[in-house]
Order: sequence, then structure tokens, then C-alpha cells
Amino acid sequence: MRLSQGQLNILERCPRQFQHTYLEQLGSPTNLEQQERLSSGSRFHLLMQQRELGLPIDALVKEDAQLQRWMNAFAGAASEILSPNSNSNFRESEHCRTLQIEEHLLTVIYDLLIASDRTCQILDWKTYPKPQNRSKLGQNWQTLLYLYVLAQTSEYLPEQMSMTYWFVQSEDKPQSSTFTYNNTQHQQTGQKLNRLLTQLTKWLEHYEQGEPFPQVANGSRECEYCQFVTRCDRDRYDKEESINQNWLSNLADIQELSL
Repeated sequence: MRLSQGQLNILERCPRQFQHTYLEQLGSPTNLEQQERLSSGSRFHLLMQQRELGLPIDALVKEDAQLQRWMNAFAGAASEILSPNSNSNFRESEHCRTLQIEEHLLTVIYDLLIASDRTCQILDWKTYPKPQNRSKLGQNWQTLLYLYVLAQTSEYLPEQMSMTYWFVQSEDKPQSSTFTYNNTQHQQTGQKLNRLLTQLTKWLEHYEQGEPFPQVANGSRECEYCQFVTRCDRDRYDKEESINQNWLSNLADIQELSL
């Protein structure tokens, strides 16, 4: 099975959602707002790819004022990225790598990969504002898998690698978030990945015998925005109800005072 970081994120979050989305190919149509966000992101990625290839981009930015603003802001905030460095031995946009682990083929596509004799840097473009929780971003499978696959398929040491996200739509100006790497992190990611893939292999075997993938607990927070909540016979997460339940639980634990 060919797996991407997005599939690993869903598999870890909710195995049953993975089943519905990728094995049964079910889904819900995107609304106009979602379609516009996806389209804007695709146009920016295409713009950056064409620029990296030395192709003309004037026609693209001329027809899209938003794209023009993003590009101008990014050029001002990260001019060193847009200007090829003479120290770089390798530089490629939309660089694809694969890594096979047993029967699973892991696939990553780097928006831009820049390598020199001593360092190798992954860059990724995001067209949404910078998230507040850096820790969650660091544990996202995009960060984990992109660095892991690079370490497994190159001669660079983990300590020579980094991954930088560029958020071009941040309020004041484009902002970045860089994650360095080391051998300890690499070993931990490998163990985590192997555990998840071992579970996937077992779930696939059971699925072929008619047993569905596991579900999260009823009323889980993961069900709040899931399009399969009805299909899975699950209740949506109710934050207010959860607060009330916790308050009542804490109240029950309070010891009575003697009068």
C-alpha cells in the first residue's frame, strides 16, 4: 500500500476514518470556501514550482492579486531562499522520494529540497496562518515522515537535516517554523512508524475477513468535524457537556464536612 503523511495522520487519529476514506473511497463534497482555499494553495505551489524551474510567472501573478501579494511578501521575508546559493550542490522543487517498509510504500514530496555538502533542508509552503501550537506541528506525520524518509534515503546524518514550514498568509508578514533533527528523534520516529504500520497490516488482514477497522470512543473529540460521524453511529463531541460532566465528577469527589 502506498502511504503519504496525510494518510498516516488519519490512520493514527481514527483507523475507521482511514477505512472509509482510503479503502472504501468515501467522502463528502467540499464546500465553496474549502474549494477556494485548496485552489489558492495549489496556485501558490504551482507559482513556486514554475519560478524554481526558471519558467515565466508574470501571467500567473498578473491574474491573481492574492497570489501577487503572497509572492511579494514572501520575497521580502525570505529573499535568501529565492536566490540560489552557490554553496548548494542540489536544489529541486516538488522533489519526490519513496521508502518501502515491508509491503508499505511511503511517499513524500518536498516543495523544495536544498542540499549542500554539510546540510540538507526541506522547505514546505503553507497558505494558511501559522498555527499557534508548534508542538503539534512537530508531531504531525508530515514533519516526522519527511525527515525520516530523507535520513533513510540519503547519506546525510539526521543532525545535518532540518525542515522549515513557511506560512505565507500570516497577518504581518510570512513566518517560518524550523525543526532540526537528530539521531534520537530518528530512532523514535522509526519505532513509532513501525508500530503504526504493524497495526495497519493487522487491520488490513482482518478487514479482508470482514472485520472493520477500530473506532474511536463514542463522543470523542475526533468526531467533532468528521463527515462519517453518522455512518459510524457516533455522537459529536460536545465541549459544554464535557465541562459539565467534569464539574459534576469533581463535585462528587469533594468530601462532606461535619457540622
